[in-house]
Amino acid sequence: MSLLLDKPPSMFALSLTGLWLIAFAGYFAQRVWRPLRREEQDEFKTVQGATLTLLGAIVGFTFAMSVSRYDQRKNLEESEAIPIGTELVRAQLLPPASRAALGKALRAYLDLRIAFYSGAEAMAKDEAQRQSDIWSIVRDAAAAQPTPIVALAAAGANDVINAQGYAAAA
Repeated sequence: MSLLLDKPPSMFALSLTGLWLIAFAGYFAQRVWRPLRREEQDEFKTVQGATLTLLGAIVGFTFAMSVSRYDQRKNLEESEAIPIGTELVRAQLLPPASRAALGKALRAYLDLRIAFYSGAEAMAKDEAQRQSDIWSIVRDAAAAQPTPIVALAAAGANDVINAQGYAAAA
C-alpha cells in the first residue's frame, strides 16, 4: 500500500477508476432495482446538488490547505538556506585551518538538510553532531583569535543552528 501512496499518478488513476466503477454500479442499481418516480426526481436533484456543492467545498479547502503548507515549507527551506550560505561566506574570514574545517562541516550539514527536505530520513543524531562540529570549529577559532571578524563568523554559526530549530518548531 505504501508503494501506491508514493506514486500520486498511480493513486489518482486507481481512485478515478474506482469512483467511476462505484458511480456506474449505483446508476445501474438505481435503474434496475428501483427507478425514481417523477415526484422523487426533483428531491433527488436537490440532494444531489447540495452534495456536489459540499464536495466542491471540501476539495477547495483541501487544495487551499495543501498550497498553504507547500508555501510554508518553501519559506522554511529558504530561511534555513540563507544562514548556511551566509556562514559559508563568513567562513572565508577565519584563519586558513578553521576556514577549511568549517567549510567541510557546513557542506556535510547542508547535505543532511537537503536530504531532510528531499524526503529522506535524516538522522537527528547526525544533524546534532554536525551542528556540534560547526560550533566547536568556530568556538576554537574565536578562542584562538578573539576579534570582531571571528565573532561575526560565530554569530553566523549560531544563526545556522537556530534556523534548523525554527524550521523544526514550525
